[in-house]
Amino acid sequence: MLLAEVARVSREVAGTAARSRKTALLAEVFAAAPAEEAGLVVSYLSGRLPQGRPGIGWRTLGRDTAPAPLPSLTVRAVDAAVSELAAVAGPGAQAERRRIVDGLLGAATAEEQAFLRGLLSGEVRQGSLEAVALEGVAKAAGVPAADLRRAVMLEGALPRVAAAVLAEGAAALRGVTLRVGQPVRPMLAGTARSVADALVALGPCAVEEKLDGIRVQVHRSGDEVRIHTRSLDEITDRLPEVAELARSLPGERFVLDGEVIGQDADGRPVPFQEIAARVGSRVDVAAARRALPVRAYFFDLLALGDRVLLDLPVRDRHAALAALVPEASRVRRLVVDDPAARAAEAEAFLSGALDRGHEGVVVKALDSVYAAGRRGKRWLKVKPVHTLDLVVLAAEWGHGRRTGLLSNLHLGARTADGTYAMLGKTFKGLTDEMLRWQTGRLGELAQEDDGFTVRVRPELVVEIAYDGLQRSPRYPAGVALRFARVLRHRPDKSAEQADTVETVLEQGGRGT
Repeated sequence: MLLAEVARVSREVAGTAARSRKTALLAEVFAAAPAEEAGLVVSYLSGRLPQGRPGIGWRTLGRDTAPAPLPSLTVRAVDAAVSELAAVAGPGAQAERRRIVDGLLGAATAEEQAFLRGLLSGEVRQGSLEAVALEGVAKAAGVPAADLRRAVMLEGALPRVAAAVLAEGAAALRGVTLRVGQPVRPMLAGTARSVADALVALGPCAVEEKLDGIRVQVHRSGDEVRIHTRSLDEITDRLPEVAELARSLPGERFVLDGEVIGQDADGRPVPFQEIAARVGSRVDVAAARRALPVRAYFFDLLALGDRVLLDLPVRDRHAALAALVPEASRVRRLVVDDPAARAAEAEAFLSGALDRGHEGVVVKALDSVYAAGRRGKRWLKVKPVHTLDLVVLAAEWGHGRRTGLLSNLHLGARTADGTYAMLGKTFKGLTDEMLRWQTGRLGELAQEDDGFTVRVRPELVVEIAYDGLQRSPRYPAGVALRFARVLRHRPDKSAEQADTVETVLEQGGRGT
Protein backbone atom coordinates (compact mmCIF):
# COMPACT_ATOMS: atom_id res chain seq x y z
CA MET A 1 0.00 0.00 0.00
CA LEU A 2 1.21 3.50 -0.80
CA LEU A 3 2.03 5.73 2.13
CA ALA A 4 0.04 8.46 0.35
CA GLU A 5 -3.16 6.56 1.14
CA VAL A 6 -2.25 6.34 4.83
CA ALA A 7 -1.32 10.03 4.94
CA ARG A 8 -4.60 10.97 3.22
CA VAL A 9 -6.69 9.03 5.73
CA SER A 10 -4.75 10.51 8.65
CA ARG A 11 -5.39 14.01 7.31
CA GLU A 12 -9.11 13.33 6.84
CA VAL A 13 -9.43 11.76 10.30
CA ALA A 14 -7.74 14.82 11.83
CA GLY A 15 -10.12 17.07 9.93
CA THR A 16 -13.33 15.59 11.30
CA ALA A 17 -14.65 15.92 14.83
CA ALA A 18 -17.22 13.11 14.60
CA ARG A 19 -15.89 9.90 16.12
CA SER A 20 -18.19 7.79 13.94
CA ARG A 21 -16.71 9.39 10.81
CA LYS A 22 -13.17 8.87 12.08
CA THR A 23 -13.98 5.20 12.70
CA ALA A 24 -15.51 4.78 9.24
CA LEU A 25 -12.50 6.33 7.49
CA LEU A 26 -10.10 4.07 9.36
CA ALA A 27 -12.23 0.96 8.82
CA GLU A 28 -12.20 1.59 5.08
CA VAL A 29 -8.42 1.78 4.80
CA PHE A 30 -7.86 -1.14 7.20
CA ALA A 31 -10.18 -3.35 5.16
CA ALA A 32 -8.36 -2.38 1.95
CA ALA A 33 -4.84 -3.01 3.30
CA PRO A 34 -3.09 -6.18 2.04
CA ALA A 35 -3.03 -8.80 4.76
CA GLU A 36 0.77 -8.70 5.08
CA GLU A 37 0.72 -4.90 5.53
CA ALA A 38 -2.37 -4.50 7.72
CA GLY A 39 -0.38 -4.41 10.95
CA LEU A 40 1.85 -1.63 9.63
CA VAL A 41 -1.10 0.43 8.41
CA VAL A 42 -2.85 0.07 11.76
CA SER A 43 0.37 0.95 13.59
CA TYR A 44 1.00 4.08 11.51
CA LEU A 45 -2.58 5.29 11.86
CA SER A 46 -2.30 4.72 15.61
CA GLY A 47 0.63 7.12 15.58
CA ARG A 48 3.18 4.44 16.46
CA LEU A 49 6.21 2.85 14.88
CA PRO A 50 6.64 -0.91 15.47
CA GLN A 51 10.33 -0.26 16.14
CA GLY A 52 9.59 2.41 18.75
CA ARG A 53 10.74 6.02 18.64
CA PRO A 54 13.94 6.29 16.55
CA GLY A 55 15.42 9.03 18.71
CA ILE A 56 15.82 11.71 16.05
CA GLY A 57 15.04 15.36 16.62
CA TRP A 58 13.84 18.26 14.54
CA ARG A 59 17.39 19.23 13.63
CA THR A 60 17.32 16.12 11.44
CA LEU A 61 13.62 15.88 10.65
CA GLY A 62 13.30 19.55 9.79
CA ARG A 63 15.96 19.67 7.10
CA ASP A 64 14.65 21.23 3.90
CA THR A 65 14.17 18.23 1.59
CA ALA A 66 12.57 18.64 -1.83
CA PRO A 67 9.42 16.48 -1.99
CA ALA A 68 8.79 13.87 -4.67
CA PRO A 69 6.38 15.05 -7.39
CA LEU A 70 4.26 11.89 -7.32
CA PRO A 71 3.53 9.27 -4.65
CA SER A 72 5.55 6.07 -4.93
CA LEU A 73 6.65 5.39 -1.35
CA THR A 74 5.12 2.25 0.18
CA VAL A 75 4.48 1.44 3.82
CA ARG A 76 6.90 -1.47 3.48
CA ALA A 77 9.63 0.87 2.28
CA VAL A 78 8.98 3.15 5.25
CA ASP A 79 9.17 0.18 7.61
CA ALA A 80 12.49 -0.89 6.10
CA ALA A 81 13.92 2.62 6.46
CA VAL A 82 12.80 2.91 10.08
CA SER A 83 14.30 -0.50 10.85
CA GLU A 84 17.53 0.75 9.33
CA LEU A 85 17.31 3.88 11.49
CA ALA A 86 16.76 1.82 14.63
CA ALA A 87 19.89 -0.23 13.92
CA VAL A 88 22.23 2.76 13.56
CA ALA A 89 24.80 3.05 16.35
CA GLY A 90 28.42 3.95 16.97
CA PRO A 91 30.71 6.52 15.35
CA GLY A 92 29.09 8.48 12.55
CA ALA A 93 25.57 7.54 13.72
CA GLN A 94 24.21 11.08 13.45
CA ALA A 95 25.36 11.48 9.86
CA GLU A 96 23.97 8.06 8.97
CA ARG A 97 20.60 8.88 10.51
CA ARG A 98 20.47 12.09 8.51
CA ARG A 99 21.25 10.16 5.34
CA ILE A 100 18.42 7.69 5.97
CA VAL A 101 15.91 10.40 6.91
CA ASP A 102 16.88 12.56 3.93
CA GLY A 103 16.40 9.59 1.62
CA LEU A 104 13.04 8.74 3.14
CA LEU A 105 11.72 12.30 2.98
CA GLY A 106 13.11 12.75 -0.52
CA ALA A 107 11.02 9.81 -1.71
CA ALA A 108 7.85 11.33 -0.18
CA THR A 109 5.43 13.89 -1.53
CA ALA A 110 4.80 17.04 0.51
CA GLU A 111 1.76 15.51 2.22
CA GLU A 112 3.64 12.30 2.92
CA GLN A 113 6.54 14.32 4.36
CA ALA A 114 4.21 16.03 6.82
CA PHE A 115 2.82 12.66 7.95
CA LEU A 116 6.29 11.10 8.21
CA ARG A 117 7.63 13.94 10.31
CA GLY A 118 4.71 13.50 12.70
CA LEU A 119 5.17 9.72 12.80
CA LEU A 120 8.93 9.84 13.35
CA SER A 121 8.64 12.49 16.06
CA GLY A 122 5.67 10.90 17.82
CA GLU A 123 3.54 13.93 16.97
CA VAL A 124 0.78 12.43 14.79
CA ARG A 125 -2.32 14.31 15.88
CA GLN A 126 -5.61 13.06 14.54
CA GLY A 127 -7.64 12.67 17.73
CA SER A 128 -7.84 9.62 20.08
CA LEU A 129 -5.25 7.74 18.06
CA GLU A 130 -5.27 4.14 19.23
CA ALA A 131 -8.78 4.14 20.69
CA VAL A 132 -10.34 5.20 17.39
CA ALA A 133 -8.00 2.94 15.39
CA LEU A 134 -9.20 -0.01 17.49
CA GLU A 135 -12.81 0.86 16.72
CA GLY A 136 -11.89 1.10 13.04
CA VAL A 137 -10.33 -2.37 13.10
CA ALA A 138 -13.42 -3.79 14.87
CA LYS A 139 -15.69 -2.26 12.24
CA ALA A 140 -13.54 -3.50 9.35
CA ALA A 141 -13.32 -7.03 10.79
CA GLY A 142 -16.95 -7.19 11.92
CA VAL A 143 -16.14 -8.04 15.54
CA PRO A 144 -17.37 -6.40 18.79
CA ALA A 145 -15.05 -3.59 19.83
CA ALA A 146 -15.16 -4.80 23.46
CA ASP A 147 -13.88 -8.25 22.47
CA LEU A 148 -11.11 -6.75 20.37
CA ARG A 149 -10.17 -4.33 23.14
CA ARG A 150 -9.76 -7.13 25.66
CA ALA A 151 -7.65 -9.17 23.24
CA VAL A 152 -5.38 -6.16 22.64
CA MET A 153 -5.02 -5.60 26.36
CA LEU A 154 -3.94 -9.20 26.85
CA GLU A 155 -1.70 -9.44 23.80
CA GLY A 156 -0.20 -6.02 24.39
CA ALA A 157 -0.19 -4.60 20.85
CA LEU A 158 -3.05 -3.49 18.61
CA PRO A 159 -1.20 -3.97 15.28
CA ARG A 160 -0.46 -7.64 15.96
CA VAL A 161 -4.02 -8.43 17.03
CA ALA A 162 -5.44 -6.27 14.24
CA ALA A 163 -3.51 -8.12 11.56
CA ALA A 164 -4.87 -11.44 12.84
CA VAL A 165 -8.48 -10.32 13.23
CA LEU A 166 -8.55 -8.59 9.84
CA ALA A 167 -7.37 -11.84 8.27
CA GLU A 168 -9.35 -14.35 10.35
CA GLY A 169 -12.27 -12.44 11.85
CA ALA A 170 -13.70 -13.37 15.25
CA ALA A 171 -11.85 -16.70 15.25
CA ALA A 172 -8.63 -14.81 15.96
CA LEU A 173 -10.02 -13.63 19.29
CA ARG A 174 -11.03 -17.01 20.65
CA GLY A 175 -8.78 -18.31 23.34
CA VAL A 176 -6.89 -15.06 23.85
CA THR A 177 -6.05 -14.91 27.54
CA LEU A 178 -3.31 -13.85 29.92
CA ARG A 179 -0.23 -16.05 29.61
CA VAL A 180 2.64 -16.09 32.06
CA GLY A 181 5.60 -14.62 30.20
CA GLN A 182 3.48 -12.46 27.89
CA PRO A 183 3.13 -8.95 29.40
CA VAL A 184 -0.27 -7.28 29.43
CA ARG A 185 -0.99 -3.60 29.51
CA PRO A 186 -1.36 -2.42 33.09
CA MET A 187 -4.58 -1.10 34.53
CA LEU A 188 -4.37 2.66 35.04
CA ALA A 189 -6.09 4.95 37.51
CA GLY A 190 -8.33 7.88 36.82
CA THR A 191 -8.07 11.06 38.87
CA ALA A 192 -10.06 12.37 41.82
CA ARG A 193 -9.67 15.82 43.31
CA SER A 194 -9.70 14.52 46.85
CA VAL A 195 -9.96 11.40 48.97
CA ALA A 196 -13.48 12.45 49.92
CA ASP A 197 -14.51 12.59 46.26
CA ALA A 198 -12.96 9.17 45.63
CA LEU A 199 -14.80 7.61 48.57
CA VAL A 200 -18.13 9.00 47.35
CA ALA A 201 -17.49 7.71 43.82
CA LEU A 202 -16.29 4.23 44.77
CA GLY A 203 -17.94 3.19 48.02
CA PRO A 204 -16.15 0.38 49.89
CA CYS A 205 -12.54 0.61 48.78
CA ALA A 206 -8.87 0.19 49.55
CA VAL A 207 -6.61 3.23 49.83
CA GLU A 208 -3.04 2.44 48.77
CA GLU A 209 0.14 4.48 48.75
CA LYS A 210 1.03 5.84 45.32
CA LEU A 211 4.74 5.25 44.87
CA ASP A 212 6.75 7.39 42.45
CA GLY A 213 8.86 4.73 40.80
CA ILE A 214 8.97 2.40 37.81
CA ARG A 215 5.81 0.36 37.24
CA VAL A 216 6.78 -3.29 36.81
CA GLN A 217 4.99 -6.47 35.85
CA VAL A 218 6.85 -9.55 37.08
CA HIS A 219 6.25 -12.94 35.43
CA ARG A 220 7.63 -16.12 36.94
CA SER A 221 7.45 -19.63 35.53
CA GLY A 222 9.66 -22.00 37.49
CA ASP A 223 13.11 -20.42 37.71
CA GLU A 224 12.47 -18.16 34.73
CA VAL A 225 11.58 -14.58 35.66
CA ARG A 226 10.76 -11.75 33.29
CA ILE A 227 10.25 -8.15 34.33
CA HIS A 228 8.45 -5.66 32.10
CA THR A 229 7.80 -1.94 32.32
CA ARG A 230 4.51 -0.13 31.93
CA SER A 231 5.30 0.20 28.21
CA LEU A 232 5.94 -3.60 28.07
CA ASP A 233 9.71 -3.28 27.57
CA GLU A 234 11.66 -6.12 29.18
CA ILE A 235 14.17 -4.98 31.82
CA THR A 236 14.85 -8.25 33.65
CA ASP A 237 18.62 -8.00 33.42
CA ARG A 238 18.60 -4.47 34.92
CA LEU A 239 16.74 -5.43 38.09
CA PRO A 240 18.47 -8.55 39.46
CA GLU A 241 17.26 -7.92 43.02
CA VAL A 242 13.63 -7.93 41.85
CA ALA A 243 14.18 -11.18 39.97
CA GLU A 244 15.74 -12.63 43.14
CA LEU A 245 12.72 -11.59 45.19
CA ALA A 246 10.35 -13.21 42.67
CA ARG A 247 12.30 -16.49 42.83
CA SER A 248 12.17 -16.44 46.63
CA LEU A 249 8.37 -16.44 46.73
CA PRO A 250 6.56 -19.75 47.35
CA GLY A 251 4.64 -19.81 44.04
CA GLU A 252 6.17 -21.37 40.95
CA ARG A 253 4.00 -19.56 38.43
CA PHE A 254 2.50 -16.09 38.78
CA VAL A 255 2.19 -12.55 37.42
CA LEU A 256 2.66 -9.63 39.83
CA ASP A 257 1.97 -5.92 39.35
CA GLY A 258 3.90 -3.38 41.37
CA GLU A 259 6.36 -0.53 41.60
CA VAL A 260 10.14 -0.35 41.94
CA ILE A 261 11.64 2.46 43.99
CA GLY A 262 14.94 3.35 45.62
CA GLN A 263 15.22 4.48 49.23
CA ASP A 264 17.76 6.58 51.07
CA ALA A 265 19.39 5.71 54.40
CA ASP A 266 16.31 6.94 56.25
CA GLY A 267 13.99 4.77 54.17
CA ARG A 268 12.52 7.67 52.21
CA PRO A 269 12.04 7.25 48.44
CA VAL A 270 14.66 8.81 46.20
CA PRO A 271 13.58 11.01 43.24
CA PHE A 272 12.04 9.33 40.23
CA GLN A 273 14.86 10.34 37.86
CA GLU A 274 17.38 8.42 39.97
CA ILE A 275 15.30 5.26 39.59
CA ALA A 276 14.88 5.94 35.88
CA ALA A 277 18.65 6.32 35.50
CA ARG A 278 19.24 3.08 37.42
CA VAL A 279 16.72 1.13 35.32
CA GLY A 280 18.09 2.71 32.15
CA SER A 281 21.64 1.57 32.92
CA ARG A 282 22.78 -1.08 30.46
CA VAL A 283 26.56 -0.90 30.87
CA ASP A 284 27.36 -2.09 34.40
CA VAL A 285 24.29 -3.34 36.21
CA ALA A 286 26.35 -4.54 39.19
CA ALA A 287 27.83 -1.08 39.70
CA ALA A 288 24.42 0.53 39.28
CA ARG A 289 23.00 -1.87 41.86
CA ARG A 290 25.72 -0.98 44.35
CA ALA A 291 25.17 2.73 43.76
CA LEU A 292 21.39 2.55 44.11
CA PRO A 293 19.77 -0.62 45.42
CA VAL A 294 16.07 -0.81 44.61
CA ARG A 295 13.06 -2.52 46.12
CA ALA A 296 9.86 -3.79 44.58
CA TYR A 297 6.50 -3.29 46.26
CA PHE A 298 3.55 -5.19 44.81
CA PHE A 299 -0.13 -4.27 44.88
CA ASP A 300 -1.80 -6.80 42.56
CA LEU A 301 -1.69 -10.40 41.43
CA LEU A 302 -2.93 -11.15 37.91
CA ALA A 303 -2.29 -14.88 37.67
CA LEU A 304 -1.37 -17.65 40.07
CA GLY A 305 -0.60 -21.18 38.94
CA ASP A 306 -3.00 -21.94 36.12
CA ARG A 307 -5.61 -19.43 37.35
CA VAL A 308 -6.10 -16.08 35.63
CA LEU A 309 -7.30 -13.62 38.28
CA LEU A 310 -8.13 -10.59 36.14
CA ASP A 311 -11.89 -10.95 36.54
CA LEU A 312 -11.82 -11.42 40.31
CA PRO A 313 -12.63 -8.39 42.50
CA VAL A 314 -9.67 -6.55 43.97
CA ARG A 315 -10.49 -7.83 47.49
CA ASP A 316 -9.98 -11.43 46.30
CA ARG A 317 -6.89 -10.65 44.24
CA HIS A 318 -5.29 -8.92 47.20
CA ALA A 319 -6.07 -11.86 49.48
CA ALA A 320 -4.20 -14.10 47.04
CA LEU A 321 -1.39 -11.53 46.85
CA ALA A 322 -1.07 -11.45 50.64
CA ALA A 323 -0.74 -15.23 50.70
CA LEU A 324 2.09 -15.10 48.15
CA VAL A 325 4.05 -11.93 48.93
CA PRO A 326 5.23 -10.95 52.43
CA GLU A 327 3.92 -7.69 53.89
CA ALA A 328 7.34 -6.04 53.64
CA SER A 329 7.14 -6.31 49.84
CA ARG A 330 3.53 -5.17 49.48
CA VAL A 331 2.31 -1.61 48.99
CA ARG A 332 0.93 -0.16 52.22
CA ARG A 333 -2.89 0.02 52.18
CA LEU A 334 -5.95 0.83 54.24
CA VAL A 335 -9.25 -1.00 53.67
CA VAL A 336 -12.20 1.38 53.98
CA ASP A 337 -15.24 -0.87 54.09
CA ASP A 338 -17.46 1.93 55.44
CA PRO A 339 -16.46 5.19 53.68
CA ALA A 340 -18.82 7.36 55.72
CA ALA A 341 -17.50 6.12 59.04
CA ARG A 342 -13.83 5.93 58.09
CA ALA A 343 -13.34 9.01 55.91
CA ALA A 344 -11.07 10.64 58.50
CA GLU A 345 -8.84 7.55 58.53
CA ALA A 346 -8.57 7.69 54.74
CA GLU A 347 -7.57 11.37 54.87
CA ALA A 348 -4.99 10.59 57.54
CA PHE A 349 -3.61 7.78 55.39
CA LEU A 350 -3.06 10.25 52.52
CA SER A 351 -1.27 12.66 54.87
CA GLY A 352 0.91 9.83 56.10
CA ALA A 353 1.79 8.76 52.56
CA LEU A 354 2.84 12.31 51.70
CA ASP A 355 4.85 12.57 54.92
CA ARG A 356 6.64 9.35 53.98
CA GLY A 357 7.70 10.99 50.69
CA HIS A 358 5.23 9.31 48.34
CA GLU A 359 3.14 10.94 45.59
CA GLY A 360 -0.28 10.41 47.12
CA VAL A 361 -2.72 7.50 47.11
CA VAL A 362 -4.68 5.30 44.73
CA VAL A 363 -8.22 4.50 45.85
CA LYS A 364 -9.57 1.20 44.49
CA ALA A 365 -13.14 -0.09 44.64
CA LEU A 366 -13.10 -3.43 46.45
CA ASP A 367 -15.29 -5.00 43.76
CA SER A 368 -13.19 -3.74 40.82
CA VAL A 369 -11.82 -6.24 38.32
CA TYR A 370 -8.45 -5.73 36.63
CA ALA A 371 -9.21 -3.85 33.40
CA ALA A 372 -5.87 -4.33 31.68
CA GLY A 373 -4.80 -1.39 29.59
CA ARG A 374 -7.68 0.86 30.66
CA ARG A 375 -7.75 4.06 32.67
CA GLY A 376 -10.93 3.21 34.45
CA LYS A 377 -13.19 4.88 36.99
CA ARG A 378 -12.84 2.11 39.58
CA TRP A 379 -9.27 3.13 40.48
CA LEU A 380 -8.76 6.81 41.30
CA LYS A 381 -5.46 8.50 42.14
CA VAL A 382 -5.34 11.44 44.53
CA LYS A 383 -2.23 13.59 44.81
CA PRO A 384 -1.45 17.24 45.41
CA VAL A 385 -1.44 19.45 42.34
CA HIS A 386 1.36 22.01 42.11
CA THR A 387 0.83 25.14 40.04
CA LEU A 388 3.20 27.85 38.84
CA ASP A 389 2.93 31.04 36.83
CA LEU A 390 5.68 30.81 34.19
CA VAL A 391 6.75 32.92 31.23
CA VAL A 392 6.63 31.69 27.63
CA LEU A 393 10.10 31.99 26.12
CA ALA A 394 9.38 30.33 22.77
CA ALA A 395 6.86 28.07 21.04
CA GLU A 396 7.10 25.40 18.36
CA TRP A 397 4.93 25.18 15.28
CA GLY A 398 2.44 22.32 15.56
CA HIS A 399 1.87 19.34 13.28
CA GLY A 400 -1.15 17.37 12.11
CA ARG A 401 -4.32 19.12 13.19
CA ARG A 402 -2.16 21.77 14.89
CA THR A 403 -0.39 22.72 11.68
CA GLY A 404 -0.18 26.50 11.44
CA LEU A 405 -0.59 26.94 15.20
CA LEU A 406 2.06 27.63 17.82
CA SER A 407 1.81 24.68 20.16
CA ASN A 408 4.67 23.37 22.30
CA LEU A 409 5.52 26.11 24.82
CA HIS A 410 9.01 26.69 26.23
CA LEU A 411 8.50 27.68 29.88
CA GLY A 412 10.75 29.79 32.08
CA ALA A 413 10.93 31.09 35.65
CA ARG A 414 12.47 34.40 36.72
CA THR A 415 16.04 34.39 37.98
CA ALA A 416 17.78 36.75 40.39
CA ASP A 417 19.55 38.59 37.58
CA GLY A 418 16.33 39.42 35.75
CA THR A 419 16.61 36.75 33.05
CA TYR A 420 14.58 33.54 32.71
CA ALA A 421 15.61 29.95 33.31
CA MET A 422 13.88 27.38 31.13
CA LEU A 423 12.19 24.55 33.03
CA GLY A 424 10.71 22.49 30.20
CA LYS A 425 8.16 22.37 27.41
CA THR A 426 4.52 21.34 27.12
CA PHE A 427 1.57 21.39 24.74
CA LYS A 428 -0.69 19.42 27.08
CA GLY A 429 -3.90 21.02 28.28
CA LEU A 430 -4.21 23.40 25.34
CA THR A 431 -7.67 23.51 23.76
CA ASP A 432 -8.21 24.57 20.16
CA GLU A 433 -9.40 27.95 21.36
CA MET A 434 -6.31 28.40 23.54
CA LEU A 435 -4.06 27.39 20.65
CA ARG A 436 -5.62 29.96 18.35
CA TRP A 437 -5.39 32.70 20.96
CA GLN A 438 -1.78 32.02 21.89
CA THR A 439 -0.72 31.78 18.23
CA GLY A 440 -2.01 35.30 17.70
CA ARG A 441 -0.53 36.66 20.90
CA LEU A 442 2.86 35.01 20.46
CA GLY A 443 2.94 36.23 16.88
CA GLU A 444 2.81 39.75 18.27
CA LEU A 445 5.72 38.93 20.60
CA ALA A 446 7.82 37.07 18.01
CA GLN A 447 11.48 37.99 17.70
CA GLU A 448 12.87 35.09 15.65
CA ASP A 449 11.31 32.28 13.61
CA ASP A 450 13.48 29.52 12.12
CA GLY A 451 10.47 27.68 10.71
CA PHE A 452 10.18 25.32 13.66
CA THR A 453 10.58 27.41 16.80
CA VAL A 454 9.46 30.99 17.37
CA ARG A 455 11.46 32.92 19.96
CA VAL A 456 9.34 35.55 21.68
CA ARG A 457 9.69 38.47 24.04
CA PRO A 458 9.18 37.04 27.55
CA GLU A 459 5.86 38.70 28.32
CA LEU A 460 3.08 36.08 28.18
CA VAL A 461 2.45 34.34 31.51
CA VAL A 462 0.75 30.93 31.69
CA GLU A 463 -0.49 29.01 34.71
CA ILE A 464 1.02 25.53 34.69
CA ALA A 465 0.08 22.45 36.71
CA TYR A 466 2.77 19.85 37.24
CA ASP A 467 3.38 16.73 39.30
CA GLY A 468 6.84 17.55 40.62
CA LEU A 469 10.41 18.28 39.61
CA GLN A 470 13.19 16.10 38.32
CA ARG A 471 16.87 16.83 38.08
CA SER A 472 17.94 17.78 34.57
CA PRO A 473 21.39 18.88 33.35
CA ARG A 474 19.72 20.20 30.18
CA TYR A 475 18.24 23.23 31.92
CA PRO A 476 20.08 26.05 33.72
CA ALA A 477 18.27 25.63 37.05
CA GLY A 478 19.22 21.95 37.08
CA VAL A 479 15.60 20.83 37.25
CA ALA A 480 12.69 20.22 34.87
CA LEU A 481 8.94 20.03 35.39
CA ARG A 482 7.32 16.60 35.41
CA PHE A 483 4.04 16.14 33.53
CA ALA A 484 3.47 19.86 32.99
CA ARG A 485 0.16 20.96 31.47
CA VAL A 486 -1.33 24.36 30.73
CA LEU A 487 -4.26 25.41 32.90
CA ARG A 488 -4.81 28.87 31.44
CA HIS A 489 -3.16 31.92 29.96
CA ARG A 490 -2.63 34.80 32.37
CA PRO A 491 -2.58 37.98 30.25
CA ASP A 492 -3.62 39.79 33.44
CA LYS A 493 -0.18 39.12 34.90
CA SER A 494 3.09 40.73 33.87
CA ALA A 495 6.28 38.74 33.49
CA GLU A 496 7.57 40.41 36.67
CA GLN A 497 4.74 38.69 38.55
CA ALA A 498 5.74 35.22 37.35
CA ASP A 499 7.28 32.74 39.79
CA THR A 500 11.00 32.74 40.44
CA VAL A 501 13.39 29.81 40.24
CA GLU A 502 13.68 29.97 44.04
CA THR A 503 9.90 29.56 44.35
CA VAL A 504 9.97 26.62 41.97
CA LEU A 505 12.71 24.86 43.93
CA GLU A 506 10.99 25.52 47.25
CA GLN A 507 7.57 24.36 46.05
CA GLY A 508 8.90 21.30 44.25
CA GLY A 509 11.49 20.37 46.85
CA ARG A 510 9.68 17.17 47.78
CA GLY A 511 10.22 15.84 44.25
CA THR A 512 13.92 16.71 43.92
